Amino acid sequence: MLSLKHIISSSAAPRVLRPPPPMAASGFYDGGSKKGRLRGVVFDMDGTLTVPVIDFPAMYRAVLGEDVYASIKSKNPGSGIDILHHIETLEPDEQKRAHEIIADFERRGLDRLQIMPGAKGLCGFLDSRQIRRGLITRNVKHSVDLFHLRFGMKFTPALSREFRPYKPDPAPLLHICSTWEVHPSEVMMIGDSLRDDVVCGKQAGTFTCLLDETGRYEPLDSLTADLKPDFKVSSLVEVHSLLETHFELVTTPSESE
Repeated sequence: MLSLKHIISSSAAPRVLRPPPPMAASGFYDGGSKKGRLRGVVFDMDGTLTVPVIDFPAMYRAVLGEDVYASIKSKNPGSGIDILHHIETLEPDEQKRAHEIIADFERRGLDRLQIMPGAKGLCGFLDSRQIRRGLITRNVKHSVDLFHLRFGMKFTPALSREFRPYKPDPAPLLHICSTWEVHPSEVMMIGDSLRDDVVCGKQAGTFTCLLDETGRYEPLDSLTADLKPDFKVSSLVEVHSLLETHFELVTTPSESE
């Protein structure tokens, strides 16, 4: 049997650790009468647990410059920009400048930080059923600490971009599964990014749920299998009923209990 320790050590290569979930004609999870087992939920932070407040296009232009930004967007009009990976290709002085720009945008975003509607209710529901809660973000640890302090919601583990490699690599998600001693097939990744959150979950072998408030990812039928989420919701409020409908929620007490 494949151990979680082996899963972590092998995370550099993308892998799916469970058979692809049954899909309905729409492309979403359709387990029929058989429910999946769920012991833990891992959340993205910015745009998922918190209301989006950072102007990412403006930040990308500030880091890349108008010409480079326009060139990248023209070559990949339907894709986002993985700014952190791009920065890694720069010279050390340029990397330092780029990270300073990003940190400035993030600091200004913290001043306007708001909890996403439905987040507290969903977390309360998960706590009542003793379902583990974790967090993975490409933001910095200071932002995660402030989020915990300001909203009184604690996620354990909570991995920021100081944990390498970061999303969409599955390593942080597999690390959380290993810490919980829960197999990835009994965990769900919830986030608002196909490229970062859904791909991370798919590669780790977890269930995936896309939060798409505005329908920007419609239609989903054209997506490749590695980008197509198992579930899609327009609000975190919908996740409560989704979990009760499709999953057997398995109590997993925290270590403190």
